[in-house]
Amino acid sequence: MSKWSETTDKVGELLKKSIVTFGDKTIHVYDVFIALFIVVSTYLILRWVRKLLQAGQKANKLTIGQQFAYYQLAKYVIVVVALVSILKTFKVDLSILIIGSSAVLVALALGLQHLFNDLVSGFFLLFEGTIRVGDIIEVDGMVCRVQEIGIRISKVKKRDGISLVIPNGKIISNSVINWTTDSSITRFTVDVGVAYGSDVQKVRDVLLDCASRHNEVVRSPKPICRFIAFGESSLNFELLFWSKNRFRIEDVQSDLRFMINAEFTKNSIRIPFPQRDIHIKTSTDSSAHIPDTVG
Repeated sequence: MSKWSETTDKVGELLKKSIVTFGDKTIHVYDVFIALFIVVSTYLILRWVRKLLQAGQKANKLTIGQQFAYYQLAKYVIVVVALVSILKTFKVDLSILIIGSSAVLVALALGLQHLFNDLVSGFFLLFEGTIRVGDIIEVDGMVCRVQEIGIRISKVKKRDGISLVIPNGKIISNSVINWTTDSSITRFTVDVGVAYGSDVQKVRDVLLDCASRHNEVVRSPKPICRFIAFGESSLNFELLFWSKNRFRIEDVQSDLRFMINAEFTKNSIRIPFPQRDIHIKTSTDSSAHIPDTVG
């Protein structure tokens, strides 16, 4: 029993042994052990949180984006709490630290406001789930597929295969069209003008036939042809069709225009070019007064 007491006394003395002294504050060996305990505990808690969120994602209770956002938020909170605890363990006066760094924080906030905006926007995107990985979106007239949504930036791929990095703040602050909806098909159009005097019923039949023969045009709903306007030099039609190929729809529209042009040529339907009639009025008054010259 005496040996055990002697051992514990020695351990107690070792833990109380001072390492560093500054002013009236002293860091002991046990302070270092407490800090190490906080670090290990933080690591284990983060692992547990990650596994918990992964289980929620596998059970379809969370999306991948929500899982990532929840983990990042939990990580920041847990790490901040751990850092504060370690600083208190080492007897650091946090009030003085905050006051001393306030000016620096204000300067950083002003200089990095766009960065903070992107970070906050990233959390909104991930939490709300309005835009997800794999969605086809249109930003500033650019159609692209979302490859990755991060905290600060999102990675997208354009239809020409070029990958881009877009700040999340730009996605939140701009009007974004999400072409990926609950419906698996989307409506698109092809505009066509034909010459005056053309058989409009024949034009209608040709447009609908071309749409019905294209593999990327769905059969239901059926394509629709509208006679939309009497133009300055043409009769204007609009071909409406539905397709699943949102990402490459320009290719489908191009194919339809090739088919329509070929059928118009076969059926002698002309596509006019802009033209104007110019009427010139000439003066019939041939009388003119020619003054006499004085020699």
